[in-house]
Amino acid sequence: MQERSGPGVVVAVVGPTATGKSDLAVDLALALGGEIVNADASQLYRGMDVGTAKLAPAERRGVPHHQLDVLDVRQEASVAAYQREARADLAAIAGRSARPVLVGGSGLYVRAALDRLEIPPTDPGVRAAWEARLADVGTAALHARLAEVDPAAAAAILPGNARRVVRALEVIELTGRPFSATLPDGRYAVPAVQLGLTADRELLDRRIDERVERMWAAGLVAEVEALVAQGLREGRTASRALGYSQVLDLLDGRRTDADARADTARGTRRLARRQESWFRRDPRIVWLPSGAPDLLDRALRALDTAVLTAVPAPNSPS
Repeated sequence: MQERSGPGVVVAVVGPTATGKSDLAVDLALALGGEIVNADASQLYRGMDVGTAKLAPAERRGVPHHQLDVLDVRQEASVAAYQREARADLAAIAGRSARPVLVGGSGLYVRAALDRLEIPPTDPGVRAAWEARLADVGTAALHARLAEVDPAAAAAILPGNARRVVRALEVIELTGRPFSATLPDGRYAVPAVQLGLTADRELLDRRIDERVERMWAAGLVAEVEALVAQGLREGRTASRALGYSQVLDLLDGRRTDADARADTARGTRRLARRQESWFRRDPRIVWLPSGAPDLLDRALRALDTAVLTAVPAPNSPS
């Protein structure tokens, strides 16, 4: 029988924001003798703690965490760089005979770490031209353009996801190939089991609203003020993160405090729905109810079953 803690098999905890992924990942790492690799794009940034719900050092309960606090807020997050570094971390953890545990809700980063995923080139000039086109005609028109040149990519990208639409058109122009040719094909690059956390929408919305209030109470505005001094406004990725963008508007007088809180909550609820839609398309994910009193036991049982099917037993045909 394949052991639950067999070497090299990555356990990924995925799903929408505010479902308790970070806590379950720590529980699993403690139960399995593991180390955690972050797959939340915003948690890559040093100093972005309150607004990303990053676990404080004490909350990590001694479990080593990787891919946290690796970028300055002025730097742009790169999926290609993340793929290289995260896979190196996963391999190093397995090399120490520990269990790699990947956790996060950034779907493309999860795929980059686990799947056979080609990262296509980028060009700032080409991207800027498509972003200017986006500003002129809007997301719907640009998505329609994508549907003309690459129907498969248009079907895979939500019409309202302007950034992904621009990226797809950029890649098509640079490579002369469909963007869909670079999308994940549903095959793992490393042995893995994905556990997804799900919650009733009404409950999740309430958790999100409560989380936003906790972030404000914990000093999100002061955190953003400190990051502004470190160059947050220069950061193409970090400055657009949920909560941070709204607080920047608050500091600039473009929003009231109440408006910034409300818009952060609305944006986070929309993000949770996009994350749910993204991960639900992956049939490999084993879904578990967030907040179940026996969640860890359920996760371990699911892991036992899933590992048996995900990794060939010794001497079995592959």
